[in-house]
Amino acid sequence: MSSNSSLVADIRHFNRFYTGVIGLLDQHILESNYSLSEVRVLYELAQTEKCTAGHLTSLMKIDGGYLSRMLKKFEANGLVSRHKSSADGRSYLLQLTTKGKKLMAALDEKSSGQIGEILAPLAEKQQQAVAGAMKTIEAVLAGEPAPATSSDIHFRYDLQPGDIGYLIYLHGELYAREYGYNLEFEAYVCKTFQDFLATYNKNKDRVFLAIADNKIVGAVAILGSSRYLAQLRWFVVHPDYRGKGLGKRLLNEAISFCREKNYQTIYLMTTSIHTTAIDMYKRAGFRKTGEKFLQLWGMQLYEQRYDMNLM
Repeated sequence: MSSNSSLVADIRHFNRFYTGVIGLLDQHILESNYSLSEVRVLYELAQTEKCTAGHLTSLMKIDGGYLSRMLKKFEANGLVSRHKSSADGRSYLLQLTTKGKKLMAALDEKSSGQIGEILAPLAEKQQQAVAGAMKTIEAVLAGEPAPATSSDIHFRYDLQPGDIGYLIYLHGELYAREYGYNLEFEAYVCKTFQDFLATYNKNKDRVFLAIADNKIVGAVAILGSSRYLAQLRWFVVHPDYRGKGLGKRLLNEAISFCREKNYQTIYLMTTSIHTTAIDMYKRAGFRKTGEKFLQLWGMQLYEQRYDMNLM
C-alpha cells in the first residue's frame, strides 16, 4: 500500500470512528424528525441574515432540487417563512419562524449536551487537545493558517520535563529553515540550555512560555547575570502564531520581570539577519552597543549586542 493510500485509509477510519462517536449513524439527528442535512440548512438559516436559496446552495454544495424540497417541508411545518427581496424582486429571503427558532434552540441545547458527554470522561488537557486537533483539521482543509487569537494563548512560567527539549527542537528547526543555520547552531543551543539548567534559580531567572493547544508556541527567558545585569535569551515565536502581538507580549513580560527584580540593565546577543526581532527590540528601548563579524553556524554573520537601561 502506498503512503497516500495509507493516509486515505487512516482518514476513512477516523471518519467511521467519529461518525459512531457523534451518533450520526441514526437516520435522524439529535432525536428530532429531521436529517443531518435538514438540520444543517436550519442552522445556516439561523446564522445568516437575508438568506436566499442560492446562498444555501453555494455554501452547502447542495443540489438545488433537494434544497427546494426541504424548504417546502419546512414551510409546511411552520419552521421557515419566505418573502420577496426588496433589493431583487426575483429572489426570496428565507428566515426561521418563531417555531423554527424554538426548534433550533432545543437542538443546539441537545447538541451541546451531546458534546459535553463525549468530553466529560477526558481530563482538561485531553479536552483541549481534541478541540485543538479539530481546529487544525478545519484550518488545513480550508487552506487557512492555523487559527489562534490572543485569548487562545496563555503563559506558563514553570519549567516542566520536556520543555527544554522542545525549545531546542524549535530553535534548531526554525533557524535552519528560515535562516540557513546548520547543526552547529543546534549544538550551541543545547549547550546554552545545559549551562542554564545547571544554575537555574527561580529567584533570578525566568522562562516565559506561550502555550496554545497544549503546545509551546513562543518563548523568551531572562537569566540573571549579576545583581544588576540580566540577559534576554531564546526569544522565539512559532510561525503560525506570528503577527498576533505574541512576540511583543513575551518581550514586555520579560522586561517587566527585570523591573520587578530590580535589574538595572538587560542585554541580548543576536545576529544582524534577525531584522524583525531587532526592530522589536529597538521599539522596546534596546540600543546596539557592539558588533563583530564572525563565521558562525555555517554562515558569515554580524553578531550584535543590544542593551536596555532600566534606570
